[in-house]
Amino acid sequence: MFDAVSFLTVLGRGGRPRPSTLRWFPVVGAGLGLLLGAVWWGASRVWPPAVAAAVVVAADLALTGLLHLDGLADSADGLLPHLSQQRRLEVMRTPDVGAFGMGASAATLLARWAALSVLAPAPLLLGGLWCASRSAMAAVPGRLRYARGEEGLAAAFTGVAVPVGLLGLALAASLALATGWRVVAGPASVAAAAAGFAAVVGLAVRRVGGFTGDVLGAAGLIAETVGLMVAAARW
Repeated sequence: MFDAVSFLTVLGRGGRPRPSTLRWFPVVGAGLGLLLGAVWWGASRVWPPAVAAAVVVAADLALTGLLHLDGLADSADGLLPHLSQQRRLEVMRTPDVGAFGMGASAATLLARWAALSVLAPAPLLLGGLWCASRSAMAAVPGRLRYARGEEGLAAAFTGVAVPVGLLGLALAASLALATGWRVVAGPASVAAAAAGFAAVVGLAVRRVGGFTGDVLGAAGLIAETVGLMVAAARW
C-alpha cells in the first residue's frame, strides 16, 4: 500500500511503482477523497462556498503533485489534434503544454471548482468518486494494450490484471460511500464517473492503440469531474 501512496500522492518516498501497487489504488483513492472531504468541511467553516471549493481543488492538486493534471494536459495535446499515431505519442512525452492541454486543464479545473462551490461539504461523495477513479485506473492495465512498449512509469503495470473480485469490492465500496451521501445522486455520480473514464480511455485506444500513464491520469481526473458535475445537478 505504501508504494501506491507514494505513486499517487506526494506522501512517501516516491520512486517507480511495482506491479502489486495497482491492487492498492482503490484504497488510496478512497482515503484521498475522504481526506479532501475533511479539508472541504474545514474550509467551509472558515470561508464562503466558492473559496472553500477553491481550497479543495488546490489541496487535491497539492496532494497528488499535479500528477493527473499533467496527464490530462499531455493527453489533450496528443489525442485531440490531427496527428499521426507516432506523433501523438511523441507529443504526449514532451514536457511542453500546448493549447489543447491548457484548454482542457483550465476547463476541467473550472468545472471541478464550480461543482464543489454549489455543493455542501460531502466527504462520502469525494471518497466514493476518488475510489471509483483509482479503481478504474487499476482495471485498465491488465485488459488493454500499453501503447509505449517498455517506456514510461506505467510500463510496470503492463499485463497486470487486478482480480475481478477485488475490483468488484472496490466498486461496491465506491457505491457504498457515494450512497451514504445521497441514495440516488450518489450512485448516479459514480456511474457518470465510470462513463467519463471509459470515454477518455476509448479515445486513447482509437488514437494511439492503447493506454499510457498520462491517459490513466487524464481519465481519472475527467471521471471525478464528471461525477462532481452530476452530483451538482438539480436533483
